[in-house]
Amino acid sequence: MQKKTLSDISIQGKRILMRVDFNVPFDKEKNITDDKRIVEALPSIRKVIDNGGRLILMSHLGRPKGKVNQEFTLAPVAARLSKLIDCPVTMAKDCIGTEVMQQVLALQDGEVILLENLRFHPEEEANDPDFSRELASLGEIYVNDAFGTAHRAHASTEGITHYMQTAVAGYLIEKELLYLGKALEEPRRPFVAILGGSKISGKIDVLENLFNKVDTVLIGGAMIFTFFKAQGFETGNSLVEENKVELALSLLEQAKQRGIKLLLPVDVMLAAEISAEAPCHAEAINAILGNMIGVDIGPETAELYRNEILSAQTVLWNGPMGVFEIDNFATGTMAVAKALSEATAKGATTIVGGGDSAAALSKAGLTGEITHISTGGGASLEFLEGKELPGIAALND
Repeated sequence: MQKKTLSDISIQGKRILMRVDFNVPFDKEKNITDDKRIVEALPSIRKVIDNGGRLILMSHLGRPKGKVNQEFTLAPVAARLSKLIDCPVTMAKDCIGTEVMQQVLALQDGEVILLENLRFHPEEEANDPDFSRELASLGEIYVNDAFGTAHRAHASTEGITHYMQTAVAGYLIEKELLYLGKALEEPRRPFVAILGGSKISGKIDVLENLFNKVDTVLIGGAMIFTFFKAQGFETGNSLVEENKVELALSLLEQAKQRGIKLLLPVDVMLAAEISAEAPCHAEAINAILGNMIGVDIGPETAELYRNEILSAQTVLWNGPMGVFEIDNFATGTMAVAKALSEATAKGATTIVGGGDSAAALSKAGLTGEITHISTGGGASLEFLEGKELPGIAALND
């Protein structure tokens, strides 16, 4: 998608209204536990400050359900951002209104203000035109750098663009489009996609879209058991989507007809229950017992998948291989993470989309060893499904 970016506009002395994704996690004491989303926005923020722009940042945080709730204030984010950029960040009491407008108009070149949580107003998620217009009145140029919310048509992502002549992409969105877009449109081959997660229903559109692009698909996560059921295997007490068994069969058939190598596990890890204390062991897929639950791919599968990943030039990973939150059941997911890091070191382009896969990489300590980790779970999924993202479509071409 050829969209205008921050590099295409003049910034000096202008009020730059930037939508960022500062929806960060907190602990009980209201300390930020992971500031990755703030850090990802820094290149765009620094560009505006360094070029003498007057920066107005806006974001949502959590789900305050359209009401003012101090549990979801962005004040701690302003404090953290201030440390990261080593300059003061003013915290506004609201995101619209006379007082906010006065603060914004008082900004000098290179100064920064963070508006209070957009979702304190129900009009944000309703994409209300009046609210969009009021937000738009704060700035002269709109920059969207919140890839994580680009799949939602909200006031601050889509509505606002109807009231601003200049609406461009920030550097984070530019980077996301570059990697995800290039992987889908002109991948270096072989192109291997690894899909995990619990349900086929959540990944049907991704699979069908990727069938037009990839050479090989590796399947993991609980959704493998719906495929196994379709092939007549015993699945024990594992998660099966009974109403998707026919679909699983047709996906296997589609892959075959198109000459796509679709690989399912040859062995799985089984446990009697999903708990940190439960012991688990590997079994071939034709030896799953009726009272056991599949919790991970097995060691033979992990090795098989590793070899496929290492033979690839482009690798896209979305979704864990098992219940990776429990250390005992994380071996397969960790093996895939490690293989991705090895493939990257060999020169492959590796792209990870989705919060769970990113969390698994973080758990494996391999975050810095992947070409690109997408910041938007839902957005990257919809992009991979081939859907238009309203927050990006609305920007200037």
